[in-house]
Order: sequence, then C-alpha cells, then structure tokens
Amino acid sequence: MLGCARFPPGMWVIKKSRSEAMDAEQVHHGRVFVLRLEHGDIVHEAIEGFAMDKGIRAAALIVLGGADQGSRLVVGPKDRAERPVNPMQTALEATHEVAGTGTIFCNEQGHPVLHMHMACGRGETTRTGCIRSGVQVWQVMEAVLFELVGSQGQRVKDSELGFHVLQLQK
Repeated sequence: MLGCARFPPGMWVIKKSRSEAMDAEQVHHGRVFVLRLEHGDIVHEAIEGFAMDKGIRAAALIVLGGADQGSRLVVGPKDRAERPVNPMQTALEATHEVAGTGTIFCNEQGHPVLHMHMACGRGETTRTGCIRSGVQVWQVMEAVLFELVGSQGQRVKDSELGFHVLQLQK
C-alpha cells in the first residue's frame, strides 16, 4: 500500500514499502510553448537549444510528427546486468511516424538536457527508444513544452550505470 509523508518545501517521499522510497518534488507549471521543428533538425539539439535560449531549467514535453531515415534510437541494454550499461542502438531504415514524451532537466554544468523516448511506426512495425543518438525530423515535428518551475532536479552522471540520471534534491 502506498503512503505519503510531507517533507520540507515541495519535497515528497512516497513510500512504496517499508524499505524503499521514491523521490519526488512538488513543482508549478510555468510557461507553455508550442514548437515547430523543421525538416533536418536533430530533435534533442533543437529542443535543448530552445530551452537554453529561453532559460528553461525543467520541463515536460510531448512531440509528434515524422522521423527521417537514418534516425537513431537507443533500444535497450545489451545485457541488463552489465555495468556500465552497454546500450543497443538501431537506425530507422525509412521515414516513420512518431509520438514521444520526455523531460528536460539541467546537467551539472547548467545546460538543459532532453531525455525523450519515441515510438516510431511504419506500416505494421513500431520501434520505441531513447532519441539521444539522433532523431532527425522528416518534414515537420510539433512539440508542446510545459515549463516546470521550482524544480531542484538535475541530471547527474551515474558512474556505475555510465549515463546521466535525474537526481532530486532532498
């Protein structure tokens, strides 16, 4: 059974069991932006650049549109137990329809970093994965970015895993 406990300003810890807790923080919505990404844009580069220009430190996003052939996705670890994680990647062999969701949090240097997963479909086949390796827009992609205000979250390098993870301040 889940239980909640209140902690200092905006911090919540949701107890999943007696031995483990989920980190959480209360934030407020800020500005909302609608973005149109253009043919050839690299999704994470375009969105991170926009966030940097607008001073966005944390956000949630949804996207839809098309991904061009050659776009790359991270589609899982080769071995779930291996450390650091050795990611599997795949390239889209043709144009795909996409729907994705993600978050932005700044890294240790204060730069906004997008973590987004997309489902990329063509015909009867769908591939889903992280876009960090480079998804290129085919024709147009739409994004709605919801700024999160008051977050102390940060993407921090996890040396065991070998990649950046979200860390909330306690």
